[in-house]
Parts: sequence; C-alpha cells; structure tokens
Amino acid sequence: MGQGSEEERHQLKSSILKREHREGALAPLFERLERQSICADDDLGNRHLKDLIEKLERKDLISEFEQLCQGAPHLRSFIKGFMVNAPFLRETMLRDVQRFLRILNTPPEETIAILLQDCLNARPESEAELMQSLRLAKQELALTVALADIAGAWPLENVTGALTKFADASLTACLRFCLRELETRGKFIPVDHDEPEKDAGYFILAMGKHGAGELNYSSDIDLIVLYDPERSRLIGGAEAPVEFVRITRRIVKLMNERTGDGYVFRTDLRLRPDPGATPLAISVPAALVYYESLGQNWERAALIKARPCAGDVEAGEIFLEEIRPFVWRKYLDYAAISDVHSIKRQIHAHKGFSKITVAGHNVKLGRGGIREVEFFAQTQQLIAGGRNPQLRDRRTLITLERLADCGWIDQSAAEDMEAAYRYLREVEHRIQMINDEQTHILPKDDEALARVYHLMGIRGRSEFADEIRSKFELVQKHYSGLFEHEPDLALNLGNLVFTGDDEDPNTLETLMQLGFQRPVDAIRTIRQWHYGRYPAVRAPKARERLTEFTPILLDALARTENADQALLTFDAFLSKLPMGVQLFGLLKSNPHLFNLLTMVMGNAPRMAEIVSKRVHVLDALLDPAFFGGAPTAEQIESALAVTLDQAGYYEEALDRARIFVQEQQFLLGLRLITGTITAAELGQGLSTLADAVLCQLLPRVQQELEEAHGKIPGAELALVAMGKLGGQEITCASDLDLILLYDFPEDVVQSDGKRPLAPSQYYSRLTQRLVSALTAPTAEGVLYEVDFRLRPSGNSGPLATRFVSFKDYQSNDAWTWEHMALTRARVITSSSPEFAMQIDCAVSQLLQEKRDLKKLATDVCDMRARIQKEKPAKSPWQIKGIPGGLIDIEFIAQFLQLAHGVDHPEILQTRTEDALLKARDFGVLHEEDADTLIPALRNYEDLTQILKLAQTGHFDPKTAPGGLLDLLVNAGGEPDFERLTIYMQEQQIMVRRTFEHLIGKVEEAEKTS
Repeated sequence: MGQGSEEERHQLKSSILKREHREGALAPLFERLERQSICADDDLGNRHLKDLIEKLERKDLISEFEQLCQGAPHLRSFIKGFMVNAPFLRETMLRDVQRFLRILNTPPEETIAILLQDCLNARPESEAELMQSLRLAKQELALTVALADIAGAWPLENVTGALTKFADASLTACLRFCLRELETRGKFIPVDHDEPEKDAGYFILAMGKHGAGELNYSSDIDLIVLYDPERSRLIGGAEAPVEFVRITRRIVKLMNERTGDGYVFRTDLRLRPDPGATPLAISVPAALVYYESLGQNWERAALIKARPCAGDVEAGEIFLEEIRPFVWRKYLDYAAISDVHSIKRQIHAHKGFSKITVAGHNVKLGRGGIREVEFFAQTQQLIAGGRNPQLRDRRTLITLERLADCGWIDQSAAEDMEAAYRYLREVEHRIQMINDEQTHILPKDDEALARVYHLMGIRGRSEFADEIRSKFELVQKHYSGLFEHEPDLALNLGNLVFTGDDEDPNTLETLMQLGFQRPVDAIRTIRQWHYGRYPAVRAPKARERLTEFTPILLDALARTENADQALLTFDAFLSKLPMGVQLFGLLKSNPHLFNLLTMVMGNAPRMAEIVSKRVHVLDALLDPAFFGGAPTAEQIESALAVTLDQAGYYEEALDRARIFVQEQQFLLGLRLITGTITAAELGQGLSTLADAVLCQLLPRVQQELEEAHGKIPGAELALVAMGKLGGQEITCASDLDLILLYDFPEDVVQSDGKRPLAPSQYYSRLTQRLVSALTAPTAEGVLYEVDFRLRPSGNSGPLATRFVSFKDYQSNDAWTWEHMALTRARVITSSSPEFAMQIDCAVSQLLQEKRDLKKLATDVCDMRARIQKEKPAKSPWQIKGIPGGLIDIEFIAQFLQLAHGVDHPEILQTRTEDALLKARDFGVLHEEDADTLIPALRNYEDLTQILKLAQTGHFDPKTAPGGLLDLLVNAGGEPDFERLTIYMQEQQIMVRRTFEHLIGKVEEAEKTS
C-alpha cells in the first residue's frame, strides 16, 4: 500500500521510533500517526488548513496546536489528507476545534472511555438535554474513531468495538431517562436507582453487526425489544404492553431523530417476530411461541448474533438460552442453509452484484464482499454449531478462527478470509467517513473513488483496483468453493423438461444420450415427483428444491452401471422419505455427498433405508473428521459428552444419544464402504461407540432413580459386556449382551431416598430403567436392543445380580455354555476400579479352574449340535450358523480357553482372534490349525460386517444389488463372486474338520449340556 514518498515514509518511521512514553501509558493520538492519507490537491489542502488555523486563532488555541505539530512533524499533512478527502470529518472537526485538539492530545481509548462513562452517568433534566448530549458525544466518537482508524492507531476490533459500545451506552442512557420519568409518574419502582433498568424485565437485543460488536462507521442498529411480564417492576395499574411499547417508541425517537447536532444512530426494529403484525415491544412468552411455531430459517441465522445490549441484561440472557434449541438445532436443518443461500442469490440478482468490478461495486453485498465472508462463517455455524458449542460465537473473525481450529475450513482459508475481511471493512469505513452515509458502494465517479483510496494512503487507482479486486476474488473463491453450488436447470446437459402430459422430444434425446435405456419411464417417474405424489415432495418448497437438484441427480445416476435401475432405486428411496426439503437442500449445497449417497443406495440397501427414515444421519458427513480414519475412543467419548451435556432434560438426552449413535454408525459404515477402514476396525469402532453410550447413560439413569429412591449406602455397581460386545466385535445389527452386578454392605437393608427400596429391588429397577433407556422407541428410534439372558439363571433369574450370588452361581450351578460365554466377559463401567478388579479376578479364577477335558469336549459338541439342529443353515452365506462357520471358530476359541486357561492364563482374551493367536503362541493350538482358523475368522468377520451393514434379513446373492456383491468380492480378495463363494465353502469344510479333530464330532441329536 503506497503512503507518500520513500522519504516521507522514512521520516514518519523515524518519528515513531523516537517516541518516549511513561511505562504502561497509552500515547496520545497525535503521537500515533502511523499512516497518512494522500492529499492530491495541495492548494485545496492548504486552504482547508488555513480555515482550521483561523478558527484556532479566534479561540486562542493556536499555540497549543503549534506544540502538537512540533511533537508530530507530519500532523499538518495528516490533517490536510482527511480534510481534503472527507467533508464530513472536516465539518465535524471545524464545528468544535477545541474538541479536535483534545482528541489529538488524548489517547483515543481514554477519549472513548470518558464518552461512555458520561453517557451512563448522565442525569438529564429534559428530553432535549439528553438528545443534545448524545449527539455531541456521537460527534466526538465519530471524529475520534475516524482519526484513530485513518492514522493506523487502531485495528479493526477497536474501531468496531468503540462504535458498538457507544451504541449500547446511548441506548442505556435513553432507557434510563424513560424509566426514571416513568418512576416520577408513579408507574415504576426500580431495584437500583442508579441503574433503573436492572431486573426491570425490559431488555433490548442487539442484532447483526451490533450484536456481534462489529458496527461499521455509519451503521444502522437493528434491535429487537422484549419484556418479561413476570419480571416487570411496573406499578400503579401500569400495563406492560402499553408502557413498554411507549418507551420503545420514545427510545427510537431519541436515537433516530435528526436535530441541528445530527443523530445518534438510525434505529431499525424490523427484525422482531412478524413486524407487520406485532407491537414494537413484544412479551417474552409471545416471542417464544412465535419462534417455536412460526420461526423462519433466516431468523435462526439472524439470532446467532443476538446479544442483550441494554435493559435487563439478565432477562435477555435467559431469553436467549430459552430459544437456543430454535437457533442451534440438535441435528442439521439443511433447508436453513439453502435459505441463507437464497438470500445471497437474491442480493446478487440486483444490478451490479453479479460480477466483480471496482467502481460501482458494493463492498458489502457484491460478489466477494463482506457479506460473503459473513455467510461463509455463518452458514457453517448453522451446520456445526448445534453439535459444537465452540462455534457459537457472534464475531466473524473469531468464528473463522474456530472453524479452522475444528477442521471445518483450512487454516489458509481462514487467514485469506480474515485478511480480506479486514481490508474490505477498512474500505467500507472510508466510503462512509466521506459524508457520513450508510453506503457500501464504491463511487463510479473517478474523483469520488480517489477520495476513498486516498483516505487509505494509496496514491494510484491501479494499485487500489488490483488490491481490492484480488480480495474480492479471494473471498468469492472460498465462498463459492464451499457453498455456492447453484446449478441452472439444464446444467449443460441438454433439454430437461418434465412438465405437461406429453414427453418433450428433446428431453427424451437428452436422457438417451445420458445412458437411460427407458427415457419415457424416466420422465414419468420424475413427473410424479413434481405432482407431489410422495410425502417428501408435497411441500412447494420441496418440489422447488428438487427441480433445482434434478440435473445433478440425473447426471450422477447416469454415471452408474445401470442408469434406469439407479433411478428406480432413488425413486424407492424418495417414496419412503417423510420430508424432502432437508435432503434436497443438503445434496444441492454439497454435491459430493450425493456421490456417497448413490454409492450407499447401490451397495447398502439397509443404510439407504436408515437415511430415508432419518435424514439427519447425513449431518455427520459434513464433519471434516469423516475424511480421516475411525475416531478414537477419546474422540467418541468427548463428542458424546458434549451432545449429552446440551440436553435440557432426561428424555432429550436419550434422543440426543440416539441421534449420535445413528450418525456414528452411519459414518463408520460409510467409511467401510469407501475403503477408509477395515471390517475389523468397524467392529472395534462400533463396540467403542456402544461402550461410550453405556458409560455415559448409566449415570443419568442412576440419577433419575436416585431422585425417587435415593442411593444404597456403600454400594458398588458394574456393567459387564458379554458376547460380541464383550469381544468388541459387534456389527450394526448386534444386540448388546449385558450383565449388571452390584454389591453392598451386609448391614444395609434399603436405599436412603423418599421411597426406599431393598437393594435387590433397587438394582432390578435400575436395570429395567437402563433397558428402557436403550430400547424404548422414542421419536429418534431405538438406541440398541439389549439382552440380559446371560445373567445367572437366565430369564428366570433377577435382572441384576449381587456379586456374591454371581460368584456362587458360576462356581456351583453354571452350565458349560455359561462358562464359554464368560470367556468374553468385560467390565465396561464400574462405580470403582476396585470393584471392577474384583470382578475381573473372579472371572479369571472361574476360567482357570481345572476341568474334565472329555466332559468339556462333549458339552461343547452337544451345544454346537443343538444350535445346528434348531437353526439349520444351508447356504455358505449363512456365515454364522453354517457347519464350519463363525460359531465353530468361536466355540474352538472358547474350548481352548476353558481347557488350557489353568496352565496358560494368557490365552484368556475376550476377542476371538486374540484368543486364537495367544493359543497358537503358547502351543495349545497347532500352527496348521491356526493357519486354517485365523484367516477364516477374519474373512467371516469382514463379510459379516458388510452384510449386516448393507441389508436386513437373509442374504440372497440372486437378488442382492450388484454394488453389494462387489463389496463382498473386494473384501474377500477373490476375482469374482462365484470364486468367493467357492473359497468360502472350502474354508467352511476346513474349519469343521479342525473343530472335529480338536473337540469332536458334532452329532445332531438333542442333548443337554
């Protein structure tokens, strides 16, 4: 940026370096002239300077001015620069030259602090006195801020912060005047006479830039005025709707009305709920009802920046907390994102906003302008802020920084947008300083445009044009890259007309060129969407979104192997959607997600079914973490804790847990489909997820029980995972096998609550509540199906088991199959590490007992025979139950652990593969047997994870989607599906042979274990 000649810059730098200040003290403004405006007309500048000097002489202030000039050699040229270029600043300066000298000779921070304090301490006798004092203060504020900004003494935050604080203080001064007058009329009694607004129930929300602390130099202020009738301090028959509306109208007049001293702030109340039909001040209950029932998406976006700025600030904070669920949804509202973009498109539709220019370009609303930086940040806040409170900041620059910290945008994008934002805000301020006009348009007139860049210290137009155009283009690049996917209806594909009764010939031709073999059927399918035949497309807005999205859809479907079949699959998917606006808005704003969705529809019908019922599971795909590996246990636990902590009550926590699990299961499954993780990693990830949910829900269930029944003094509690969960091998369709163990001192007979229960009742009730928390179908579905049948005595025993009874049962009464199940026992959560250790030790002792190997082998064979008879499997793709399938390998591992755990406790591993590996390492499983079992186990688990993820019910290769078969072939490492099936059959034969020579023959006769 040019700032005069090299010599001038050198002299300026030297003068800055020579400054000496008291330690810790701020320098006065005249010593902080780090930038100079360009005075292009020196004669005019000298004439203006002469006017100033004459006024100073008349006021006998010339000697003080000369002293300042001696201390700052460039002060005269600085003054000439802004006087020539900014008539408003020149007039404001000349209006009160003594004030001007005071501003120069005082740190701007101190000047603003005094102005704010004077506003708040004022006790005007009349309305006229208040109006004059505020307007004179605004003049001083405007001059101080402008000079500090032009001089480079303040960064952007100080400039906008000073303007915002003064707006807050002036509103407070007006409100205090009105409340004190109301008190004199016997209609109001304050809690605090110095601060009558405190606890008064009346508050003002600052919106937009005012709410964010980012007011521009000539900003309007957007306000919403509310009152809480329950907190009102009105007395003497005064009615809140009447008095508070009068106060609001009067505040607007005090702030808005132009007098000979100017105005304070132009004030706008049109952001309140339904402004055409509501009073200027609205009751809190009425506002809550409106936002809950009729609130618009643009209002959600606007309320991100809402801030109580005057009045009963505590009441304002309470109100914002109450509407937090409206603003920050627990899952995403993609229609809101589309609405934000539609606002931007409407702005761009105006003349002059469709392309980047310099002269005549709108630095706020035009392409690449300030609004795009704000939308860039704000739209992603709407996307992620519901789940990540860290992103709920009102300030644009802080939001950009946090979006980068959370991985939503690249650090380079955040830095680019920040640099552009700071530069464009500076340009905006210079435009407005010239004549104190609320405008954002760069002048078309060359001379007027020159004033703008001369105030910035830039000498030539080309330098300014290059700089600002580069900023516009940088902003537009980042904004467009993330959000502005706005295809026209043709997308350069050719004609696509689906209206009317007849098929458009050109549309038929386009569809055939795209690869549709049955274009007439395709047109009819799409036409019925436009007729609103499905629930998802009945709303006009949904059909509008779908119309915009159809070209992208057809283009993506045409890239599949069978475009006609892909369209039918999407049609079936669409027919099951309860609503469509959300999904169409999401896919239109994020086209890459549609490619993933088509992959899901082609490869995994079960996942497509999940999406059709619960569209919000796609929310997680926008999280940058998706593109990495599977999340760690710490990341899952932390993210779950954040979402559960946002729940206002118990039932909401259950819903939030369901949403979280659905999203994470979907994410993990999609990672498997896209090859980001392996099937083993999927099983581990799903188990880690279940562990986290159980660990964090159990305390909430306990708390609910304790409210009614208290606690069992000195008791211990643990939740033990069994089966697949114990082995950390669950699939998306797995039940959770659990046992709840507890213990308590012998002298305790009941809980200590209002309605005491005996310990056995207490823990049975706790288990029932936990089962209900997991399995109850809420609005967000079922969390997990659970199974407590592996507890002692199975279904005939109590739901929860005392630890001593558990040990006694397992030692004296348990069947062999129950000890087989115990090999997978794993404590998930416990009231103390000591109790968890006691359980682990007890299980280890039970599993290390010396056993009759012949009886053990017989029992295992009999158990396998019973399963084989009760659930016969015929197809090699019935991987679990087929002879030589997954059950055979699991039984072998459990047999080896029970048979040899006494001599080799190291083989006691809850995960089947780990147990087999240890058995091999310690010589209880021969290498050749391990070479059969371990590869087969891995193959079975990989294929099982894919099948459970992709579909429900039995797998039939003849009717399965081609994409699913491809996934299976890829996981199995064979050239085609036929060869994979043969390989599976060979593995099953080998596994059954291994079972028989290690344990014995499986005789299909009904025996007891």
